[in-house]
Amino acid sequence: MAATIRLGCPSRWQSGTMSATPGAATSARSRPPRLSQRDRSWVEGFAGYLVHERNRSPQTVRAYVSDLEGLVREVAGHTGLPVQDGALPDVLGEIDLPDLRGWLGRLSIAGRSRSTLARKGASVRVFMAWAVREGHLDQDPSLRLTSPKRTGTLPDALSADQAGRLLDAAGQVAGQAAGAGRGRTAGRESRGAACQPPRPGPQEARVDDAPGAKSSGPLTVEEARRRAVALRDAAILELLYATGLRVSELAGLDRADIDHERRTLRVTGKGNKQRTVPFGVPAGTALDRWLDQGRRHLAVATSAGGSRLDDALFLGVRGGRMGVRQIREMVNTSLAALGDTSASGPHVLRHTAATHLLDGGADLRSVQELLGHSSLQTTQLYTHISIERLREGYRQAHPRA
Repeated sequence: MAATIRLGCPSRWQSGTMSATPGAATSARSRPPRLSQRDRSWVEGFAGYLVHERNRSPQTVRAYVSDLEGLVREVAGHTGLPVQDGALPDVLGEIDLPDLRGWLGRLSIAGRSRSTLARKGASVRVFMAWAVREGHLDQDPSLRLTSPKRTGTLPDALSADQAGRLLDAAGQVAGQAAGAGRGRTAGRESRGAACQPPRPGPQEARVDDAPGAKSSGPLTVEEARRRAVALRDAAILELLYATGLRVSELAGLDRADIDHERRTLRVTGKGNKQRTVPFGVPAGTALDRWLDQGRRHLAVATSAGGSRLDDALFLGVRGGRMGVRQIREMVNTSLAALGDTSASGPHVLRHTAATHLLDGGADLRSVQELLGHSSLQTTQLYTHISIERLREGYRQAHPRA
């Protein structure tokens, strides 16, 4: 797989030394940095190493490259290196330990979280080790760099009642849409469609209703798409909760990855590692309804454009594969509608699935395999959530707690 990583554009640095004032730093962060020819070559080589030798995901590679660009920007802005006649300084080869400490220190003062600082420190260590092996650097300045340890903050997870209400609400909207071709749907994309009433008239295009759906008559194209979005969103929420998939894993699913008879998914996770993940009857029912009654109404947008139909399991309103950002927006809207949680993001459903499995007595190793964790230590974090809930229940219920 080729590494396609966009590096900084020419608008990043201005002539002269970059100002270190907060306003200038904020403005600079909004633009990608310019890199010297040598620095660009090193970063591109490092990105290729991450893809081909470390088998890192595109998201991880982009994060590492972004961290290096941020390091270049900070070091160039605080060493007083002049940029004259449009020439760019070679920064990565000149970085020393004080530069790295100053970079992380300024990020900490700016309010970056401990987990963010830990990740950025890890990015630099991997890059420096690679640069030494490649002969670009004589020594690794990051060997003595200490970055803050990640906090043991417990991830957000919904209660069983909240999870039930979330899925019931999505199922109800999907049921109304499947029954009448109308109704509000979860997510910004759905709301946008719902705010556009169909235009009446004899010239309006209509489509046949899906088999088994109860409807007063044929649906307009807009009604069919609105219904399809509702069915899709319900299937996504059910599947996220049933399987604990990462949002990138769910977005990457194809129809061929589903084994309907065994009710399992073939999931490609981090490092292109594949695993088989089971799902239950409710998720299977929601998937079947989406595939049988909804998907074709969104897929038509792709075929109408003359291109081949996308094999993706979940489609956007334009007919292509539904992206991570679209899924996140839909999930956030659905969570906000609960009204009694500040949790946000698809990862909340991953945390919730793991916590509820352990609450129900699932084996820790089984949950590890389900989630695709490479380390059991990562999965053990969810046992702390279960213990905290047990303690809270004890404090509330026991007379001598």
